[in-house]
Amino acid sequence: MTTLPLSGVRILDLTTVVYGPYASQVLGDFGADVIKIERPGGDQTRVVGRARNPNMASLYLGLNRNKRSIVLDLKRQQARDALWRLIEGADVFMHNVRPQKMATLGFDPDSVLAANPKIIYGGLHGYREDGPYGGRPAYDDVIQAESGVAGTFLARDGVPVLIPTVVADKTAALLASNGLLAALFQRTRTGKGLYVETSMFEAMVGYTFVEHHFDAMFMPSEALPGYNRALSRERKPYPTADGYICVLAYTDKQIRSFWDLSGKLEHIDDPRFQSMATRAQHIDALYTIIGNVLTERTSEEWLGLLRKAEIPCGPFNRLEDLRQHEQLTATGFFRPFEHPSEGALEVTDTAFRFDRQPLPVRRHAPGLGEHGREVLSEAGYTDDEIDEIL
Repeated sequence: MTTLPLSGVRILDLTTVVYGPYASQVLGDFGADVIKIERPGGDQTRVVGRARNPNMASLYLGLNRNKRSIVLDLKRQQARDALWRLIEGADVFMHNVRPQKMATLGFDPDSVLAANPKIIYGGLHGYREDGPYGGRPAYDDVIQAESGVAGTFLARDGVPVLIPTVVADKTAALLASNGLLAALFQRTRTGKGLYVETSMFEAMVGYTFVEHHFDAMFMPSEALPGYNRALSRERKPYPTADGYICVLAYTDKQIRSFWDLSGKLEHIDDPRFQSMATRAQHIDALYTIIGNVLTERTSEEWLGLLRKAEIPCGPFNRLEDLRQHEQLTATGFFRPFEHPSEGALEVTDTAFRFDRQPLPVRRHAPGLGEHGREVLSEAGYTDDEIDEIL
């Protein structure tokens, strides 16, 4: 692509770990000039996972493409002054530091917006700052437990479990990137900057309650939260004669087709399964029957039959299976990338294509402070002044 959607947008990114860096990477993928401002020692993820060189571990590499890095020790006045100068020419200022600490450093929303009235100030917080939890540190494990995500497992299985992916960090990151994009769009209409707050706890409660609010949303409530289909213990990858597959016969037509191709014609007129409403009331029974039927053939046989009948289905994949997946291979999802210091890498594609073109990896994940002199020189500092700051 000759021009990316956010080309010309400059973002000052003071975020660390997963929540903030994933949000800013999305914006960088869209073409923004993301300047990653790191403390001495760098982002904590620089040491998480395998590394070929110091401060370039695998978790960091997966979260920080399409960015430049500068190290600023904001405990020093020269570094704070440099950040203020960078703010003058920036479009977005984002951080996931506790708001009280940012206020102590002098970079609270009001002060930053006073210095640059057109800037978008993104506060990526753990909890909304005006509540009693405002300013508390927040991490994925804690938020999964507090937001009800782990509670969905308790409701289903009697034991609370954490999802084995950092779902709270990544979901809040995607919402934060949406909020910042919306703010940039609003600025094109008003010419004014604004303060956008995204909170991980509230984000994940809203995310969980999209379906699990369910019958409890009616006031006065006579039901507990929880979407029965999602909480069914029988909702799972089903064993076949030689493996596992996933099937969802959802519509009336799909369920009738399933009874036909499976030979279970006695269920065609079963009143429990005649409509989506009645199936929802008897979801455990429905899924149990389907699960028992699927053990009678191999995965390949079932997938062929189900696809021919246009019933949604798919194979069960292990993490390592995805790297050879025919769909991902055909679309070039896993992309080879030559990093200037780390050598040959494999990077994942984004979810997006613009005019049928993938978004490019324009910049490698930067070394710690790799672009410090470049960024400060662009801000008008002399070499001697840069030596004082860095």
